[in-house]
This record gives sequence, C-alpha cells and structure tokens, in this order.
Amino acid sequence: MTVIPRLLLLACAGATLAVGLWAGLSRLGWGLPHGPSLAALHGPLLISGVFGTLIALERAVALGRAWAFLGPVAAVAATVALLAGLPPEAAGWGYVLAAAARCAASLRVLQMQPALFTASLVSAAAAWLYGNVMWARGAAIPDLIGWWLAFLVLTVAGERLELSRLAAPRHGALPLYLAACGLLLAGAAVGLSDWAGAALAGVGLLALTGWLVRHDIAVRTVRRDGQTRFMAACMLAGYAWLGLAGLALLALPPSGTVFRYDITVHAILVGFVMSMVFGHAPVILPAVARVRVPYRPALYGPLLQLHASVALRVGSALAGRHPGRRWSGILTAMALLAYPLCVVASKWVG
Repeated sequence: MTVIPRLLLLACAGATLAVGLWAGLSRLGWGLPHGPSLAALHGPLLISGVFGTLIALERAVALGRAWAFLGPVAAVAATVALLAGLPPEAAGWGYVLAAAARCAASLRVLQMQPALFTASLVSAAAAWLYGNVMWARGAAIPDLIGWWLAFLVLTVAGERLELSRLAAPRHGALPLYLAACGLLLAGAAVGLSDWAGAALAGVGLLALTGWLVRHDIAVRTVRRDGQTRFMAACMLAGYAWLGLAGLALLALPPSGTVFRYDITVHAILVGFVMSMVFGHAPVILPAVARVRVPYRPALYGPLLQLHASVALRVGSALAGRHPGRRWSGILTAMALLAYPLCVVASKWVG
C-alpha cells in the first residue's frame, strides 16, 4: 500500500478520535449536538475505531503484505457503518473482520520470528477478536471490556518486551511476564465486573507494571536528553497509571463497581495508552506514513495536561465529584488537540 492510502487511514483514525471524544464528553453530561446518539458508541469508537485501526495499520506496514491491510481497512469500514446508523451488532462484525486480519498478520509474524514478544502480540490480537465477537453478538461493554483492555495492554507490553531484548534479560524476567499476561487474560475471561475477575486482572496489571518498571529500557533512557528522554517519560508516566488501574481493581469493593470501572478504564485508555501514543508517534509516523514528527520541549505541555486530566478524573471518581469528572473530559480533549498542534507548530518553526 502506497503512502497516500496510509495517510487516508490515519486521517480516518484521527476523525474517529474526534467523534469518540465528542461522544465521551456527551456521556459526561456536556450538552453537545448529536451527543446523546453517539454516547453509547464512545468505547467501541475509541478502542476498535481508533486504536484498532492504528495498531492494525502499524502491523500491516511492518509485515509488508497487501492482505494485512485488510485489518485497518475493515476497521475504518466498520466505523463508517457504525456512524451511518447501522445497528452496532451489524457494524461490530466489521470490527471482527479487522481483528481476524490482525490475528492472521500476527500469526504470520510469529511464524517468521518465533519469540515471546511476537506471541504476546498474537494474544493481544486474539483478545481484541474475542471482545469484538462478544460485542457483535450483543454483549454489554462492561462484560467484555476486560478483553478490549487486554488487547491494548498486551500490545504495548509486547512491543516493550521486544525493545527490552536490547539489554541482557534478568533472571526470572520472562516467567514473570508470562504470569502477568496469564492473570490479565484470566481476569478478562471471568469478567471485570466480577470480584474474582477484577482481582485476577488487578494482580496481572500490577505484576506487569512491576515487570515494565524493572526491565523496560525506558528506566535507563529517561536519563538521556531530547526526544529519547521525552519518549521514556511518556512510558514511565503511563506505567504509573497502569499500576493504579491494577490497584483500583483490587482495592475498590464490588459495591463501588461504577467508580472502579471508570477509574480502571480511563487510567488505562488515557493515562497508559494515550501516553504511549504520545511517546511512540515520533517513531511510528515516519515508518507508517513517512511523516516526520520533530521533537520540541513544548511536547511536554500536552503530556502534562493529559496526565493532569487523568488525575482529575480519578480523584473526582474517588471523591464522588461528578463536576470534576466532567471537566477532566475537557482537559483530555484539549491535551489530545494540543499535541498535534505542537507538532505542526514545530514543523513550521523548523
């Protein structure tokens, strides 16, 4: 696939992000045009429409096979169908096709390069596929959210595991990684709304956070300068939220399911995953779309605002303060808008 179609897919993911944020703000109580009709689509749009498209595109480019681009194309088509008013169950099968293509691409990479990190990426794709099948068959999102979160967490963890091979592996590193991933998947299978499922996933997230803090190269590269330090700061800040999500699953009682759900989902999706996106964009965009992302210290501004928005959301949820949760959504949207604006300004100044 040439650069122009890749740019179009990236543009579709960006547009979906904007719609997903609009839907999320509506869920928080902001009176936005067409917001109520989009509110229920907030999660699927962000997880499958945005992250699913971007991850499938990145893997397809890395594999270099035309058929692998079926993944991001199917994800965009499913998003269009969803926004066009098709029943979620019907559009959901488009996401199933996208995840199936992502699984096939991941299995091909595993065949070409048998390793734990490629196996981790296969398990991540399989989690996305299973969650999409559940959603297409009418399951409620709280009942399947564990699979979608596992998809994102294991994708990032697998990529960081690949980079950790640059350093000599410490004793017990791989068994701990396997155990953490297994616990996370077991929690998803039981369900995060169940006490046992939440406990399993919580322990898994804490173990995975411990593994990342102990073995990820970001712990060392954060001591360097410039873009390298910025990327490492994004990683380490994200790991803090990943660990907090694990604590929330363990510490909050079943009676606090709403707050536990809200804290866990947004600590992972915004605090962890979006922080990874901020950090990886300078590397991924040149490879995927041949778009250079120049580093400027100003990028720390959106990063700090992003994490401040998560802190406000988590603190407000714990305190039962809905106004704080509402304003956290505005801060998140502003941070996600400020990042590309800083990139564009940097290219203009450069």
